[in-house]
Amino acid sequence: MSRHVAIVTDSTAYLPPRTMERHGITAVPLTVVLGDRALEEGTEISTRSLAQALQKRRSVTTSRPSPEVFAETYRKAAESGASGIVSLHLSAELSGTYDAAVLAAREAPVPVRVVDTGMVAMALGFSALAAAETAESGGTMDEAVSAAEKRAGSTSAHFYVDTLDYLRRGGRIGAAQALLGSALAVKPLLQLQGGRIELLEKVRTASRAIARLEEIAAERATGAGIDIAVHHLAAPERAAALADRLRARVTGLADLHVSEVGAVIGAHTGPGLLGVVVSPR
Repeated sequence: MSRHVAIVTDSTAYLPPRTMERHGITAVPLTVVLGDRALEEGTEISTRSLAQALQKRRSVTTSRPSPEVFAETYRKAAESGASGIVSLHLSAELSGTYDAAVLAAREAPVPVRVVDTGMVAMALGFSALAAAETAESGGTMDEAVSAAEKRAGSTSAHFYVDTLDYLRRGGRIGAAQALLGSALAVKPLLQLQGGRIELLEKVRTASRAIARLEEIAAERATGAGIDIAVHHLAAPERAAALADRLRARVTGLADLHVSEVGAVIGAHTGPGLLGVVVSPR
């Protein structure tokens, strides 16, 4: 049995399944609570079902994985030959997932390094991918952690939502910021800053907000070896059009992913979300 560093992340990384399989990355699922039903993200609830529930204003909340789920994941990795585990997760400012992983790591059969990346969605996914590529090349746990933290540090995430109401309801943005975003019917642009969701700009119309989102992404995507992810929820045409424009504008583009976010992030942003992650390699 070969010894290796295993890479674990969570379901909000939204890495393509083939990429996860190719690099041996394991994702621990978060849970979406729809009414009185607790459903695992990625397997038990579709984004279409989520969008319909949100549009009908049904009760939707989210919860972290339990420490027991992480403990089982770490145990299986050790049994498969892992000499150590690097466990990379969405911002601790947004979820208790990191804390649950830390609790499980204390009792794991092999050393586990748990990392709060301060990121979410493909901003987290790109960090996990950097760690996995380092581990594949024979890197140590410390080197895999360093690669992930370096990637997270250079990655930016900006997004547009039709309304801040979903973020306010879930406690992911303050009531004062939500009120500012709602004033005069402006459209909010947000950014991930210090692991938190912050209101960046207020724009008068959706079309101008999306144009500004494109401009910000293009400004960030300078140099060579730039990976970009365009995320959406129930807005595939908007996402495809934005991706096409970014392909034409970014000269150093290495790869561009277009994907719908999962139910956990969607529950807090609502339908109409459009986001761009820019991540230099």
